Amino acid sequence: MLTDLIIKNFAIIENLHVSFSTGFNVLTGETGAGKSIILDAVGLLLGGRARGDVIRSGAEEASVEAVFALAPNHPVAARLAAAGLDEGDELLVRRIVSKSGKNRVFVNGSAVPLGQLRELTGGLVNIYGQHEHQNLQRVESHLELLDQFAGLADVLNTYRDNYLAYLAIEKELSRLDLAERERRQRLDMLAFQKQELDSAALQVDEDRELEQERGILLNAEKLLSATRGGYEILYEGPQAVCDRVAGIIAKLEPLRDIDPAFVPVLESLNGSLYALEDVAGVLRDYADKLDFEPSRQEQVEERLALLKGLKRKYAPTVEALIEFRDRIGQEYDRLNRSEEERRELTEQLQQQEIKVRQAGEALSLRRKTAADRLAREVERELAELAMPNAKFSMRFDALAEPGSDGLEKGEFFLAANPGEAAQPLAKVASGGELSRIMLALRRSAPEGDSVGTLIFDEVDAGIGGEAATAVGEKISRLGHDLQVLCVTHLPQVAAFADQHYQVLKKSDAKRTTTELQLLGADARVAEMARMLAGAQVGEQTLNHARELISRSRALVEQ
Repeated sequence: MLTDLIIKNFAIIENLHVSFSTGFNVLTGETGAGKSIILDAVGLLLGGRARGDVIRSGAEEASVEAVFALAPNHPVAARLAAAGLDEGDELLVRRIVSKSGKNRVFVNGSAVPLGQLRELTGGLVNIYGQHEHQNLQRVESHLELLDQFAGLADVLNTYRDNYLAYLAIEKELSRLDLAERERRQRLDMLAFQKQELDSAALQVDEDRELEQERGILLNAEKLLSATRGGYEILYEGPQAVCDRVAGIIAKLEPLRDIDPAFVPVLESLNGSLYALEDVAGVLRDYADKLDFEPSRQEQVEERLALLKGLKRKYAPTVEALIEFRDRIGQEYDRLNRSEEERRELTEQLQQQEIKVRQAGEALSLRRKTAADRLAREVERELAELAMPNAKFSMRFDALAEPGSDGLEKGEFFLAANPGEAAQPLAKVASGGELSRIMLALRRSAPEGDSVGTLIFDEVDAGIGGEAATAVGEKISRLGHDLQVLCVTHLPQVAAFADQHYQVLKKSDAKRTTTELQLLGADARVAEMARMLAGAQVGEQTLNHARELISRSRALVEQ
């Protein structure tokens, strides 16, 4: 429910703050006073298009702010919680339009993109503008209205899920149905790349290992000289270090019994001898391994050159080359299997088409049943809106192929008077008839609609007398369950309001401003009298206004 609306520097409104209540709230005033501007401001908060010309002359920016009260289980409350914008049982929306083009949106104090504003506020308010009933002239909206009336969202979603799955398979088949020449060219290229990479027998890290081996081969003579020379000095050559250390140990060994001071010396020498012998063994083994075949360096150079060429052609590292090889291998296999895959997908497409048609037929059956029920309810409502002989119906035409909304298109038909053949609603209904049909459809909507606020902007245009009274009563009864805001010029409609607001335009020599005032009992009678008689308001007109209000109140209390 909309509880507060604050508008600053918006069109001719300089500064306005108004609080709305539950029930039926009516807004009246002279033509051009700014009634519809107020509702345009609400539309802006719901994600409507912002134009720079809405900024009041002399101001740099316009702002619109609203507070909505939310029920704990309202879908909007759930969306706010999911977005981390939950502030309890209230929603504060603020939108700023700047001449600089820097427009800003805030939800519960946090800046959000405009697209997110539309998502978050969807389902809060339905606005029926003075031309909104023209939506009934859009045939594509008729099925949507029927589905909303019948509560077919789940059935429609099941159908759409099957339909989207059908489209996905169809798209995959189209992807496979590349021109055969293109497929063959791709296969030839992949075959060449695959053979080149497969024959290379790539191994992870082999380029680094080969580079290391190459360095050893290039320095083999130096390494061999150092390791064999060191081995001979330490162990094998004349006067080898190990032999000389062993000789020292032999001479000192008898002395340990004479003087214990030689014990640690001997232990240290023995340890050193063992360590030197180990080093000598390592040098000997390394020198033995350096005895490579003469062709090994050439093999290493060729292998490194091969890897370098492959890296230049396909990927920067051996690991990336292996990944690329595996990927093109999978593509090669898939293209080779395309005929088999095509047959499998064709079979899947046929099976999915059966599911689509089954889901579509279930949806069609529910729609046709609901269409009969909707026609009866709309005709009953129209009879109370001074169209007692109207015949309302929906006709279905099967589509050649399943569509996103089902197996058929639907269109409302109307025979407004006895003896007339039913014709497409969009072609034959007058503006006044469309207004009443729109209201009848809204009155026929199922319970449980999450929208808590309805706004009517002069949807009673083109009607009067008994029909206007019926419209006022219908809107008033909607106000028993919902919050309703209605802009009207008809006193027969305004008489049913629970709260009556007057929009006043005030001008001085410099500026024009718009104000919105909640009228007390006497002021309301005066405004109703103005609506009845214009500028010529006398006591008789005032009495007529009081009687109209009293009679309307009694009518809805019956």
